[in-house]
Amino acid sequence: MADSSRYYTLAEGCPVANSSTAILARNGQGGGLGLLQDTQLIETLAHFSRERIPERVVHAKAVGAYGEFEALADCTDIMALSFLNKIGKKTPVLLRVSTVGPESGSADTIRDVHGWAMKLYTDEGNLDWVFNNTPVFFIRDPIKFPSLNRSHKRHPQTHMTDSNMFWDFHVGNPEGIHELLHLFSDRGTPKSIRHMNAYSGHTYKFTKEDGSFKYVKIHVKTQQGVENFTREEAIKIAGENPDHLIKDMFEAIENGNFPVWNVFVQVMDPIEAQNYRWNIFDMTKVWPHSDFPLRLIGKLTLNRNPQNYFTDIEQAAFSPSTMAPGFAPSADPVLQARLFAYPDAARYRLGVNYQQLPTNAAKVQVYSPFQRDGAMRFDANYGSDPNYVNSSLKPMRFYNEVNGLSAKSLSVFTEHEKWAAEIASYTSSIAEIDFVQPALLWDVIGKEPGHQGRLIGNLAASIKDVLSSELRQQVYVLFSRVNKELGRLVAEKTESMIED
Repeated sequence: MADSSRYYTLAEGCPVANSSTAILARNGQGGGLGLLQDTQLIETLAHFSRERIPERVVHAKAVGAYGEFEALADCTDIMALSFLNKIGKKTPVLLRVSTVGPESGSADTIRDVHGWAMKLYTDEGNLDWVFNNTPVFFIRDPIKFPSLNRSHKRHPQTHMTDSNMFWDFHVGNPEGIHELLHLFSDRGTPKSIRHMNAYSGHTYKFTKEDGSFKYVKIHVKTQQGVENFTREEAIKIAGENPDHLIKDMFEAIENGNFPVWNVFVQVMDPIEAQNYRWNIFDMTKVWPHSDFPLRLIGKLTLNRNPQNYFTDIEQAAFSPSTMAPGFAPSADPVLQARLFAYPDAARYRLGVNYQQLPTNAAKVQVYSPFQRDGAMRFDANYGSDPNYVNSSLKPMRFYNEVNGLSAKSLSVFTEHEKWAAEIASYTSSIAEIDFVQPALLWDVIGKEPGHQGRLIGNLAASIKDVLSSELRQQVYVLFSRVNKELGRLVAEKTESMIED
């Protein structure tokens, strides 16, 4: 029996007598005409048509969970990040892990790079780590980023994914060969997020109050062990349970099987960077561990599922530009472009005040009176505080008054470099050095029994759908530049699939 003391209301709080009725002008024969005065019906239908926000152009399908980051080492010798200044210090975290190209309703196990977006709610403001599950990427020129993603998405005429577009782009932009080997290896189809690593890819900086800094790359290594699907397993799971990765994570956390990752950094002194054998700002390259070993800084534990996916995960916004004091960008051109592109995407998708949404809001006091008004402003909007600089009308509250940092100490986090540069148009060129690390990766893959064969099969399964024999030959040549035997085996396997 229904509880008569409980009732539904409209969004403004006004109670409604029955959640299932509509006001009609009845004709006595079972029909009726709706009336504009039926606010309950109109609000219900109008909201239904507006309850979807724009889907992310990339990274639309995702797993999300909450957890904590625990500092495991004293890192004050290389940086001044507050959340890493004391062993045992814990910081709340939101993690969102996604495929890149497919839509929100796509299968989790499709072969793709996986984005790793982590928001650390530190005691000096939010820090977003927006990483991938591979240590390198397809491009190093930022203007290619939209074209890269379009080539991995749907054809403008057929509205289907298209191997011709995919391989045409990568033949024309061969600097991505290192990432292609990662993508078509077993790593391209992870068995679960719990068994997957993540990497910053970009070079970042750890900075100190005295203005000094170190270049760093960040590695997030699963304690559960790396596990992947074969191509055949991934295809099977895609048909049986397209939400496999989401289900796996949700059920693990619900059952108290909290996944854990160790977090490491590679540290490079700026002096070492000047003459290093690889361009440290090139996202298609890694730093060998033999040159820059991993240094443990902390661990990540996921221990809480979202209460509401839309509120907690879909409305979450991440950007590499969200940096707490002690963390800074490098001169990586792709990273520099992302510093604009990600918050701009959030402003479009969620609105100009997206930082106020609970899932994005900092856990510390925010005072930014020059960023106010705009659609969906739902706080006090800084009341009567001046919205311009150097006002004498009212004492201003500053960050140091609520977070304990001086303006001088804050400034050095962004003033650790001086630049004298020449403005010039630039695009990177392809050289033989671009194939050195891919060749090393091919050798590493060969140390695991059967892995090279699976990689060749994965490549052939994609390349066989390229209609142009000329383009297929160009793909074989691309892989031959990594290893002649690799190019030959890919060609043989692909052409045999086409003949069959």
